[in-house]
Amino acid sequence: MRPTTLIGFLGSTLDAGPFTHARWNKWRPSVSICMHEDLRIDRFVLIHGQQHARLAEAVIEDIASVSPETEVTPQVMDFADPWDFEEVYGKLLDFARRYPFDPEAQDYLVHITTGTHVAQICLFLLTEARYLPGRLLQTQPPRGAPSPVGSWDAIDLDLSRYDSIATRFAEASAESASFLKSGIDTRNAAFNRMIDEIEAVAVRSRAPILLMGPTGAGKSQLARKVYELKKLRHQVTGPFIEVNCATLKGDSAMSALFGHRKGAFTGAVADRPGLLKAAHKGVLFLDEIGELGLDEQAMVLRAIEDGRFLPVGADSEASSQFQLIAGTNRDLVTEVAAGRFRDDLFARLNLWTFTLPGLAERREDIEPNLDFELDRFALREGARVTFNKEARHAYLAFATGPQARWAGNFRDLAASVTRMATLSPGGRIDAESVAAETRRLTRLWSGERGTGAGDLAALLGDAQLAQIDPFDRVQLEYVVTVCRRSTSLSEAGRALFAASRRQRASTNDADRLRKYLAKFGIDWAAVTHGRHG
Repeated sequence: MRPTTLIGFLGSTLDAGPFTHARWNKWRPSVSICMHEDLRIDRFVLIHGQQHARLAEAVIEDIASVSPETEVTPQVMDFADPWDFEEVYGKLLDFARRYPFDPEAQDYLVHITTGTHVAQICLFLLTEARYLPGRLLQTQPPRGAPSPVGSWDAIDLDLSRYDSIATRFAEASAESASFLKSGIDTRNAAFNRMIDEIEAVAVRSRAPILLMGPTGAGKSQLARKVYELKKLRHQVTGPFIEVNCATLKGDSAMSALFGHRKGAFTGAVADRPGLLKAAHKGVLFLDEIGELGLDEQAMVLRAIEDGRFLPVGADSEASSQFQLIAGTNRDLVTEVAAGRFRDDLFARLNLWTFTLPGLAERREDIEPNLDFELDRFALREGARVTFNKEARHAYLAFATGPQARWAGNFRDLAASVTRMATLSPGGRIDAESVAAETRRLTRLWSGERGTGAGDLAALLGDAQLAQIDPFDRVQLEYVVTVCRRSTSLSEAGRALFAASRRQRASTNDADRLRKYLAKFGIDWAAVTHGRHG
């Protein structure tokens, strides 16, 4: 057997007693732990304050009498305030860093029955963090007649070894992930993995979260769910404040975000705390953060790093502690390169970045989201509406097929369900209603604007566009339009080369399209940034 070292505090109350033979009728945890036949203690590091030196000497003598093979090493550790968490944890951490642990050759036990509650908590945290590389040890007095020997129990902090705890943890994690998805039984594997990651980040970190993705992909709803999850876990006590940065323009942006003092500008007839102040101890969701000006970006960066900002017209700073969730449908890497977004703010936001796919990229999730929207309609309008079998089949065939663009993503789906449910007063959506709705959606998406010369100028620059022949320009406009309506390079290639690909033995439409775009110095990411379809 490997030698065992025990680390624990002297119990200034529990280990004390009259220095007479009567002390052997009392359970004293530091002595009792050395009296168990089924637990061998080779070394006991006994931590105590200088004021308890005499008690420590008496306990050491008693340990020697009941367990002569145990070597007791007194460790004097004085605290100005034994209930000061910072002081106790700091001194125990210093001890742990200095101690010559050898976990390959020895076993270690950390006794958490003695010492103040603060000391016990600190020992637990240091053991959990592996600064103390051992197992926790609990002891308790005997039941019934007085006796110096109680019982002991070692706690293994590897929770995965406890089947019931591991099962409950897995269930709690699954419930949290389902909560973030509004209880929708999503089937897209990549989306489910992303939600699992967001759930882990939401409950373990206060760092900013960046949600990227097209308009209507569900960024706002997910941000609110993250807040509600953190509130359920008692991690925030303040409100959820949502701001659409695209609506903040000019001087009003500073005032809305950071507040102002009375008289700061014309119309400032009273103090305004601002939205950052309103989000104190809660979550601030800055949707479309890429629309903020550079000055506002600089102040947002200061606010999330230091919790401080300067209201308009104020002489002193205000403070607010909040967690930031940012949303954008822009490619912030491109925006940084173009000088429209601060690189230091992007670096701060980019710790936890999640890109939400559009509905067209999650077609297998359309059916469960269809049921979710019907439930929302029933809750909102107080009337339950359902599909008949043929109508549901027809709608899903259209919704999951290639002709469904879902340009507005989940907003399009929600609006579509609302229209059908509203126009079905009998509470049943029939095939005729579905046919009318699919025609309406087809007209809506066919009206999407194509790519014009202005779009090509934004993509290429006026100088490069001027060097392209009008003949080639028309072709390029069409190619870019198809790319923006497609969910992948391969899909766009198949649509563009549908006729010629049948005449070739092998096809690589994606590579063919990539080479065509490269002739004009364009790549797929640049084309699909700001995709219309």
